[in-house]
Amino acid sequence: MKFVGNTMDATEPKRAEEDVRRSEAFLAEGERLSQTGTWGLNVASGDVLWSQEHFCIFDVDPRETKPSLQLFWQMVHPEDRVRLQQLLEEAVQERKDFASDFRIILSNGTTRHVHGAGHAVVDSSGSLDFIGTTMDITERKQAEEHLRESELRFRTLADTAPVMIWMTGADKLCCFLNKPWLDFTGRSMEQELGTGWTEGVHPEDLQRIFDVYLPAFEARRPFSMEYRLKRANGEYRWIMESGVARYTPQGAFSGYIGSCIDITERKRSEDELRRSEVALQNAYDEIKILKDQLYRENLALREEIDQASMFEEIVGTSSALQRVLCRVARVAPTDSTVLITGETGTGKELVARAIHKHSQRAERAFVSVNCAATPSSLIASELFGHEKGAFTGAAQRRLGRFELAEGGTLFLDEVGELPAETQLALLRVLQEREFERVGGNQSISADVRVIAATNQDLQKAIVAGTFRMDLFYRLNVFPIEVPSLRERSDDIPMLVAYFIARYAGKTGKRIRSIEKATLELFQSYRWPGNIRELQNVVERSVILCDQDTLSVDESWLLRQSMPHPISPEPLTESLLNQEREMIERALVECKGRVAGPRGAATRLGIPQSTLANKIKTLRINKNRFKPC
Repeated sequence: MKFVGNTMDATEPKRAEEDVRRSEAFLAEGERLSQTGTWGLNVASGDVLWSQEHFCIFDVDPRETKPSLQLFWQMVHPEDRVRLQQLLEEAVQERKDFASDFRIILSNGTTRHVHGAGHAVVDSSGSLDFIGTTMDITERKQAEEHLRESELRFRTLADTAPVMIWMTGADKLCCFLNKPWLDFTGRSMEQELGTGWTEGVHPEDLQRIFDVYLPAFEARRPFSMEYRLKRANGEYRWIMESGVARYTPQGAFSGYIGSCIDITERKRSEDELRRSEVALQNAYDEIKILKDQLYRENLALREEIDQASMFEEIVGTSSALQRVLCRVARVAPTDSTVLITGETGTGKELVARAIHKHSQRAERAFVSVNCAATPSSLIASELFGHEKGAFTGAAQRRLGRFELAEGGTLFLDEVGELPAETQLALLRVLQEREFERVGGNQSISADVRVIAATNQDLQKAIVAGTFRMDLFYRLNVFPIEVPSLRERSDDIPMLVAYFIARYAGKTGKRIRSIEKATLELFQSYRWPGNIRELQNVVERSVILCDQDTLSVDESWLLRQSMPHPISPEPLTESLLNQEREMIERALVECKGRVAGPRGAATRLGIPQSTLANKIKTLRINKNRFKPC
């Protein structure tokens, strides 16, 4: 410290105080961003100190409540309390550090998972203090639980499937085999993983397997092949194997998945047929029959795989469809709202039903509402119900679709057609989980998962003022875009065969094959009506078909060219201002907090990263909304 004459220079103490305040501000901001609070405990006096973020994690107002051990133990979950008390007592007795995961119950009844850690500090007088941290790990715990449930469901499904199922990673090495495979070979999972499964392949077939699999792997294309595999009793059996590429929800290639069936008996039949002395024409007819059987068996195998994957009516193996099904499998076990987009006729409702069937609500109702088919004056009553006398013709109380779907899933098809007042009511249900019947004044809670679908461009509808931006953000929690049939032309042969089998069975006809020119016509056509148009054409063809080979009149297919998709226009200035006002209003209400359960991202119903990008793009200074 400097002295000038008899006067002490006061700048250094002020600078030190400023450094301390800046450090405290940095520490508070770091705690807020990491959702980690700090605390202190004097063992002798029982005095407790909590940081601001610690108060936020425990949802306690520091202006109204003083921290104490009694308050802490009251908020610890009863099932974790004894274990945590024993851990703290041991740490006090042995004067050592401790750490543990436990649950707390907030004042509103919500349960949160936290990780607490404490460091023992002993001063020169022997007095014991603890300083520590508390981190909110609820989201991590939930993610771990969802992952465990997904893995368990997959393994259970695979082990109960009537076929042998395998999986490889992006490194071409086997990473999973189901129970039927292990029962077939009589070997353990450890023995078969990696390249261990090749030990059971017949030596004469091994090179041929690599000649088929490796090029397909590099090209990411489906493959099918036959080879001999040794059973547990030492016998070699012929199997037919099929595989398709699999992808992560982000579209990254992650390996292959496939199945095998035992075709030994069929192979023996083919050998006997080749050795027979029947006439050449009879032999040719028998071979043709066997080929048809092979085709139907291959189709049946693919349908079994689809059924084992709980996507019975979604037919295809193209990469575009597999990406959609991968996203469906990821979001189905959650309760997140899903927005399904795509052209008309692409099967958006099938995707919605697959999400419901794979969810924890599968045992409850799946209720579908076509918002475009219901008059705008009646859509509110259709969704929320009405009280007796609510309007002319309301002779009695009527339950709406939300009440009928209680505990299950509500599918809102063509959600872009909802009138403005109904959009506002729907927004309230998504935000508050409650609604009122038309003509009523009593709030009704709604435990319903909402899945919406549209073939419109909702971004353009927002610009045009016909669709609410806040409702769009609430619906667009997990977007899924269903590809058009043009984008998955590889699936057309399988779809055609699927529809032929369905409608031939209904009409009592036996159709064994498809005319080559017809199949080529189907694959070159643009299909403006997508799968629905293909289904109608095949049904019409089956009705008119009088032979065992299906053919189609080219005049049935519309030859107008499909319009090119129009690139989305940039947001107008008025829409940007509206979005800026909405975000700033949320930041004011949340006191500048972006993340966490009480942050602006949660209030707006959008991911934290999305809100952070919008704040940066719109050049919003979030710090000016924080309390001084």
